[in-house]
Amino acid sequence: MLLMAFPSPHQKSSNYFRFQAIAIQNSIVRASAFSHKKSSKRFQAIALQHNIVWASASPHQRSSKIFQAVAIQNNLPSLDKMEGKQSIKGFVVVQKKNVLDLNDFHAGIVDNISELLGKVVSVTLVGTPHGNSVNASAKLSEPAYLQNWRSIHVGAVAGKTTYPVEFKWHSDMGTPAAFYIKNTHRHEFFLNSLTLEVPGQGNVHFVCNSWVYPASRYKKDRIFFSNRTYLPSETPLALLKLRNEELISLRGDGTGEREEWDRLYDYDVYNDLGNPDKDEEHSRQVLGGSKDFPYPRRGRTGRPPTETDPASESRLSIFSSLNIFVPRDERFGHLKLSDFLAYAIKSLGQFLQPELKAIFDSTPNEFDSFEDVLKLYSDGIKLPDIPALDDAKNRIPLELIKELVRTDSEGQKLLAYPTPQVISKDKWAWRKDEEFAREMLSGVNPVIIQRLQSFPPKSELDAEIYGPQESFITDSDIEQSLDGLTVKQALGKSKLFILNHHDVFMPYVSRINALDSTKIYATRTILFLKDDGTLKPVAIELSLPASDDRPYYRKVLTPAQEGVEGALWQLAKAYVAMNDSGYHQLISHWLRTHAATEPFIIATNRQLSAMHPVHKLLSPHFRDTMNINAFARQILISAGGILERSVFPGKYAMEMSAVVYKDWRFDEEGLPADLLKRGMAVEDKEAEHGLRLTIEDYPFAVDGLEIWFTIESWVNDYISFYYKNDEAVASDTELQAWWYEIRNVGHGDKKDEPWWYEMQSVQDLGKALTTIIWVASALHAAVNFGQYPYAGYMPNRPTVTRRLIPEEGSEEFTELKENPDLFLLKTMSSQFQTTLGIALIEILSRHSTDEVYLGQRASPDWTDHESVVEAFERFGSRLKQIEKNITERNNDKRLKNRSGPAEVSYTLLYPNTSDESGKGGLTGKGIPNSVSI
Repeated sequence: MLLMAFPSPHQKSSNYFRFQAIAIQNSIVRASAFSHKKSSKRFQAIALQHNIVWASASPHQRSSKIFQAVAIQNNLPSLDKMEGKQSIKGFVVVQKKNVLDLNDFHAGIVDNISELLGKVVSVTLVGTPHGNSVNASAKLSEPAYLQNWRSIHVGAVAGKTTYPVEFKWHSDMGTPAAFYIKNTHRHEFFLNSLTLEVPGQGNVHFVCNSWVYPASRYKKDRIFFSNRTYLPSETPLALLKLRNEELISLRGDGTGEREEWDRLYDYDVYNDLGNPDKDEEHSRQVLGGSKDFPYPRRGRTGRPPTETDPASESRLSIFSSLNIFVPRDERFGHLKLSDFLAYAIKSLGQFLQPELKAIFDSTPNEFDSFEDVLKLYSDGIKLPDIPALDDAKNRIPLELIKELVRTDSEGQKLLAYPTPQVISKDKWAWRKDEEFAREMLSGVNPVIIQRLQSFPPKSELDAEIYGPQESFITDSDIEQSLDGLTVKQALGKSKLFILNHHDVFMPYVSRINALDSTKIYATRTILFLKDDGTLKPVAIELSLPASDDRPYYRKVLTPAQEGVEGALWQLAKAYVAMNDSGYHQLISHWLRTHAATEPFIIATNRQLSAMHPVHKLLSPHFRDTMNINAFARQILISAGGILERSVFPGKYAMEMSAVVYKDWRFDEEGLPADLLKRGMAVEDKEAEHGLRLTIEDYPFAVDGLEIWFTIESWVNDYISFYYKNDEAVASDTELQAWWYEIRNVGHGDKKDEPWWYEMQSVQDLGKALTTIIWVASALHAAVNFGQYPYAGYMPNRPTVTRRLIPEEGSEEFTELKENPDLFLLKTMSSQFQTTLGIALIEILSRHSTDEVYLGQRASPDWTDHESVVEAFERFGSRLKQIEKNITERNNDKRLKNRSGPAEVSYTLLYPNTSDESGKGGLTGKGIPNSVSI
């Protein structure tokens, strides 16, 4: 123990007492009174231990630094009578664990006891001294504590609680720029924000929105930075080391199984879709990391491999699905999770209804008429008390669903499905050729149709394997429907279009058709643009590859309304709609938005500091995406999952999406490039933004281009505040590491493609950021939230066809002649497949009640840059103007593709920014910031 019986005047100073505290804490033994000289080496060692700059510091600075490090680490008290002392007041907003938390119902009670035992939450400010000297180091305040934790009310809803805090500060510590928080309670809490009132400097905001676990779960105390934005080269030196250390802590080393509190972002291939330990039928191809099956990377969970296949990752049980790992801050919030579960229970509860009724039906698991399908949206049914109920319940692969049966045990009706918009005004409009064609421009999958460049269309597949490359559709097949034009004239006037589902599906047709109750064709659909701006289908080609018992098959059908020809035409449209439905789910929706976005999220968190302007720009566009993707891998797209059970490719679904990913190009994911590629627009210097649509009334493109260029304008305004020239982009070390990792790791199977932006200019950065935001917000909204309005009625967009078109003279042909509607129903999805599919898309089509839409931010204090705030407000104003423009177009009767025969107004790209009323539910409008469902 340090002996101090006869203090000298020097020893009486405040620093002396601080040194005494350090000495006592570290058991420094001295036989005589304090000697600064004798203690120097010991204090220097302490400084080095805590990474404190020593050599160039004055004796006073040295002592101050040592005391800050040791006192804070050990919660030592300090003296209050130092020169330059001031008080900084503020408040911390937290959200405590509550009874809705599925992991722990008693967190609040236990933590209240912990507080009584002296276990608290401490906050320590980090200051940046004035100036930016090479020797500058961060200054640490003494810790402040969040008192009276037990005063928080623990109720059924997670509420926010505000704690006042007060810090002792010194003038030489500069401006608070970060803070450490240490949680010594037993349970985690959600930290919303910290706001400080700094004398002479105004308010300093820290937007946190992060879960803070007990300190024992971390190697270092959690740190949060203020809403001030810095490029790496402009970061105060006192913060630079902390900035880099925080990034390193988020990367991990690619080893070990992840725990729920881990904040680690790293990559893995899609090797967790199959379950080979169950049986060979549940084994699935690993996607990613190979030439044959390239794929974007997903977030790593680190679960051990399966026993059967070391290349495959083991799976969680279905009852643990909600606990699949994603970094903790990527998980749904309480409100979003409760919404998600409520939708799942309600929707799959509706799915129980027809399954139970089928037990008593004369034709189990089949619809007997279109009226039977319509009853899904109007009738309820009481639960019968029979043993077969348990079997029906076991076919529902989601958690908590068994609780629903107890809810209805008293014989109450199950809720009916909401009526899809496509049949709300006219229950038969979906059968019309005009509606069939219109939905290619303004339905749920308006991103596939192309202008036909030459006729007849040709395949790029091997002719020896798949038959002639040239289509069998002839001039004579379609010229009768071209309003007096020849095929050559129609091509010249840009009036012929194609929905081409030939080359993607043809290599899989034989394997898919070998599955039970699944029969498909590769299809080509030719459409003609009429003078009123609408499309009409003029021919459909159905193709099969050669097999052991027959040569390749081609059949061309043309429009007919009556008799057998009319029935065959309806069947042909069903095969096309089914192909388009599968392509939509697997490619347009899952691959192009969900899967393609995840690598950008991982790279952003690994390589861009929370202080980086690009991180601040992109973070709202990544909200909840990793969580919904993880749920999808566990429940929807896995072997035997809902997607495989309700969509025609079955076990080949994800494998097919990997084959299509071979042609994915980031530089063509932006809307203008996509439209040009598909021939749906041409470059025109006289047109607005230099683009002219080949179909003027193309609702997705018209609304989408307004959204695209508004996003582009916002992005360019934003980055201009931080990047004054191309050199600033090229020299940004974090940005370059981010882009390198996206190209070489996240989308590493495409790393050698020549089309990647070089990321050496402001223009490159603007294009990349605009594309990322477009895909995550508007593109996803366009292909997701129309699912229930259009596909909620199965006959409009069947997901399965179960038999091939009948040949004349067969029993099936006679059946078709006698009852065309029944034949059509028995060709399309079964009752089980239909209701399972509807239950799924009802969940996916709903907006959550806490949705944050394009042009909005969850926190108003996300940046301290006034010019950025003003630019963001301009962005929101432009979006509100777009809402008015869309409303005006939808009310313009001359624009027939805006609603069509089904009278479904096109609102999927209506931003919904200005609607302050309730935003949850099946609204069919609104562009959320992110791929969040």
